Amino acid sequence: MRIAVLGGDGYCGWATTLYLSGKNHQLAIIDSLVRREWDQELGAQTLTPIRPLAQRLDVWRSVSGQSIDFFPGDVTDYEFLSAALGAFQPDAVVHFAEQRSAPYSMIDREHAVFTQTNNLVGTLNLLFALREGCPDCHLVKLGTMGEYGTPNIDIEEGYIDIEHHGRRDVLPFPKQPGSFYHLSKVHDSHNIAFACKTWGLRATDLNQGIVYGTVTDEVGLDEGLVNRFDYDQVFGTVLNRFCAQAAVGYPLTVYGQGGQTRGFLDLRDTVRCIELACLHPAGPGEFRVFNQFTEQFSVLELAGMVQAAGRKLGLEVSVSHLPDPRVEAEKHYYNAKHSGMVELGLEPHLLSEALLDSLMSVAIRYRDRIDAAQFQPLVNWRRASNPLALRRVRRVRGQAKSIQQPSRKGKNGRATTSPAVAQLAPAAEADLPGS
Repeated sequence: MRIAVLGGDGYCGWATTLYLSGKNHQLAIIDSLVRREWDQELGAQTLTPIRPLAQRLDVWRSVSGQSIDFFPGDVTDYEFLSAALGAFQPDAVVHFAEQRSAPYSMIDREHAVFTQTNNLVGTLNLLFALREGCPDCHLVKLGTMGEYGTPNIDIEEGYIDIEHHGRRDVLPFPKQPGSFYHLSKVHDSHNIAFACKTWGLRATDLNQGIVYGTVTDEVGLDEGLVNRFDYDQVFGTVLNRFCAQAAVGYPLTVYGQGGQTRGFLDLRDTVRCIELACLHPAGPGEFRVFNQFTEQFSVLELAGMVQAAGRKLGLEVSVSHLPDPRVEAEKHYYNAKHSGMVELGLEPHLLSEALLDSLMSVAIRYRDRIDAAQFQPLVNWRRASNPLALRRVRRVRGQAKSIQQPSRKGKNGRATTSPAVAQLAPAAEADLPGS
């Protein structure tokens, strides 16, 4: 199968690309590498030192014998995206190419506008590109369980059977997004559902829970393939943040009461879910929804688990309850259905003591790279402009890029551009890094 991964240099995208390539699918990455720029903007860095994408792809080729095409460019540029998909002709497109942080979207007006413009325009461009050039291609879009919010009823998988005034219908489950980022994902879902209904496209929406872990079998083959480990207060997820805090003796930052409950899953299950969705595509005109997680935990439960894991490693781990910077219920009912992926064949990896020990070991190994200043939640939902914007954003935005392309060696030993990239329209070629 030919699979294009939009956002293949990111956390989920990189692991997914290697996993699918290791299963002998033909892969292409479409990515602007902007995620690396956001680290610079925020003055943060991944805990694990990740290599430039060019080097990553070279290492993967050397250890696996598999080549992955790379189309450097922005999905909000329709001419580029259309040309890239036309050149590669995918059977499936996996869409990770969005700004995925709720706190980032809440920094200020600029970041809210960027998040929604980037996410909605990129997805709309993709829908039109598929309609015009790859109408039979299956779109696998990464959604989020955050679209649903925390209703006081069970959360169904995408749709709900309703009886109202004596009449029945199956309708999309009500959405209660909690940030401008989550709102962008809701808008995406509506746009994709409309495109399927109107144009006969086929799409699977994976409403994913919070992902943890850094290692898959493929990533573990070589140090040069190491994946991101974000622990900062903007892009770091709660379990990663707790592990990094425990590694340096920083109190675990629990927001409010800590009763916030969410769905979680191992990164290894993320990549498997993507594969299952690709292998079992939606039908023409179908907009299919799966809730993609394997377990539910509260923030306070996770803190207790990290405390226990830290004690086993000789660490003194304390908990600090901070005022919740988000506008959310700190204690609530939460029961979300998630049977669809299991029915397709998912065999979940559950959060065990061994996996927590592994996460803690990663945090301890690289703890010299931890910046404790990144732990404090500076982004507050109740403010229209946050200190983070004033401190970091404007001094970085607009700096020149320096992005290295992956290379292929010609007969003369010189690097050559990927044959697929060379087929792009001239307008897109002019936007390639280094041009």
